[in-house]
Amino acid sequence: MADWAPIAKEYDPLKAGSIDGTDEEPHDRAIWRAMLARYEPNKGVTGDPHLTLFVARLNLQTTEEKLKEVFSRYGDIRKIRLVRDLVTGFSKGYAFIEYKEERALLKAHRDANRLVIDQHEIFVDFELERTLKGWIPRRLGGGFGGKKESGQLRFGGRDRPFRKPINLPNMKNDFYGEGSSEKRNWSREGTRDWRTRDRDHERSRDKRWPERERSWAWGDSDRERDSKEERSRGRERKDRDR
Repeated sequence: MADWAPIAKEYDPLKAGSIDGTDEEPHDRAIWRAMLARYEPNKGVTGDPHLTLFVARLNLQTTEEKLKEVFSRYGDIRKIRLVRDLVTGFSKGYAFIEYKEERALLKAHRDANRLVIDQHEIFVDFELERTLKGWIPRRLGGGFGGKKESGQLRFGGRDRPFRKPINLPNMKNDFYGEGSSEKRNWSREGTRDWRTRDRDHERSRDKRWPERERSWAWGDSDRERDSKEERSRGRERKDRDR
């Protein structure tokens, strides 16, 4: 954990598929494919990789002239390579821009990211294919970034860096130790005592309820008997008066 960093220093497909770079097993097939891939950078690509920027999410209508107009603000450009489809010749939406000086490269890397060109917010990063050890491109299950819809999110890059793992301090481990478990058991027992006490109270109340009903019934019969006796006494008095 001491060598943890938000940006990957070496590409590992398994770690790139983890939100914090700590996964031990691949969770999708693309990671398996990237782990089994044997990728070598394109030998036909020329130029200094340490002076080259990767520009992605371009509008498919954006041209080399437009890129040169925008990125020449940061310094002198040596070469622009807009990647196109070999068959159709249409843009694939990403390009590589090589600068003459490192100062211009760093300035463009800092200021051009998320710049809007032709109504598209672009993404700018250093070239990784020839500079990051173990690099596997997106088409082989690697890369960085990705969309939630695809279910193949990759972490460790500028677009989606690793999140720092959560380390629980020792005091939290002690909280779940024997002492706390005793307290926890004691509290549970206490709750059980209260519950049993409430149940006993309910049962006793249920038992007393019929007795009360019977007592009320008995009281009613006594009142009826008393009223009958009073009526009979009243009749006897009337008979005597006659």
